[in-house]
Amino acid sequence: MAGCAQPAPPPPPPPPVVEAPPPIPEDPPAPNPLDRDQASFLRLPGTPDGMTPVRVGIILPLSSTNAGTRALAQSMLKAAQLAMFDANNPNMILMVEDEGNGGAPAAAAARRLLAQGSEVILGPLFAASVSAVAPVTRDRGVPVLAFSTEKSVAGQGVYLISFLPENEVSRVVSFAAERGHKRFAALVPRNAYGELAAQALREAVSAAKAETVAVSEFAPTAGGAASAAREIGKAGADALLIAQGGAVLRAMAPAIPDRDRTKLLGTGLWDDGALAREAALDGGWYAAPEPEASTAFTTKYRSTFGDAPANLASLAYDAVALVALLSPGEPYRRFTKAALMDPNGFAGVSGVFRFRPDGASERGLAVLQMTPEGPQVISPAPKTFQRAGR
Repeated sequence: MAGCAQPAPPPPPPPPVVEAPPPIPEDPPAPNPLDRDQASFLRLPGTPDGMTPVRVGIILPLSSTNAGTRALAQSMLKAAQLAMFDANNPNMILMVEDEGNGGAPAAAAARRLLAQGSEVILGPLFAASVSAVAPVTRDRGVPVLAFSTEKSVAGQGVYLISFLPENEVSRVVSFAAERGHKRFAALVPRNAYGELAAQALREAVSAAKAETVAVSEFAPTAGGAASAAREIGKAGADALLIAQGGAVLRAMAPAIPDRDRTKLLGTGLWDDGALAREAALDGGWYAAPEPEASTAFTTKYRSTFGDAPANLASLAYDAVALVALLSPGEPYRRFTKAALMDPNGFAGVSGVFRFRPDGASERGLAVLQMTPEGPQVISPAPKTFQRAGR
C-alpha cells in the first residue's frame, strides 16, 4: 500500500517579491500655494469654530454625451459616497464637479473646487482633462488622484490611482520568465492601449533577461485580429502576449498556430466573465486582482444602491478611503507627497497599491490561469510591499 501512495503536491509558489521604490524626489514648490483655511471656503452648517473641514473635490464626466461614460461616472460617484459613509468622518466634505466630455471644462471645475478650499482633487477620468487640470492644481500645490490610465499625464502632483496595463504586463511576463519562457511575442491593437502594452512587454522582457522576438499590431476587428494571429505564429515565440479582450480575442485565439507549444499571456482585459470558459484560451495566464478581493465592496455597493458597481467604481472608493486615512494630519499639509508616496502602500478594494516617483500606481496583482472551470489563481497577489523577513 505504501508503494502506491501519491507524492504530496508541491507547495504553491510564494507571492512575488516587491522591491522598495527609489527615494522620493521633491516637487518644486507651488508658486501660489493653497496652504490655509479661509473664510470664503465651503463650510457645512454647524461646523465648530476653529475646525477646518477636510474638503475633497471630485471631478467626473457626469454630463458626457456618451451614455456609457455617464453611467460609469454615476457609479464612481456612488462608490465615492459609499466610502465617505464608511469613513464615518463628519469633518469630511465631498464636493462634486463635472468634466463633461473632457478638457477645458475640467480645468474650470478644478478652479471652482479650489475656490471652495479643496485640499485634494479626485479625478478627472479623461487624460485630456487631467492635462487641463494639472497646471491649475500645481499652481496651488493641491494633489490630484486621477482615474486616467495615460501615464504621460502623471507626475508633479498628479497621481494615477487607476489600473495601468504596464502593471499587468510586467507581472505576467515576469511570472512566465520565471517558469522558463525565453522568447516573447505580442499581438497588440493599433491604438494607445496597444502602444502601452507593447512598450511594457519590451521593458518587462528586458528586465527578465529574455528576448522579444516579434510585436505585431492589428486593427481591433475580428478579421484583422485573426489574420495577425496567424502571422505571429511564424516568430517562434514560446510565450505570446495578447493585449485584447472581448469578441476580438475570441476570434483571434483559435487562429494562433501551435497553441500547444506557445503559452498565451493576457492583460486585465482577460478578466471578463464572458471569457471565463473560452476553450481557445485554456491554459493561458493573465494578471489581475484576485477574484475574491473586491467581493465585500461589490456586496456592500449592491445592497446600498441595488445594482452592481461599474468595473472602475472601486477606484473612486479607494481614492476617498485614502483621503480619509490621511485626513487626521495638519490641514493643508496632510496630503503631502511623502504621505501619498508611503512605500508601504495602501490597502485598496482590489488589493494593495502605492504610487511610484513618476506618479503612476503600482498594484499587487495575482496571476490567473484559464481553465474549463474558470480562471484559477496560480500565483497569489502580494499582501504587502515589504520584503519577507523585514
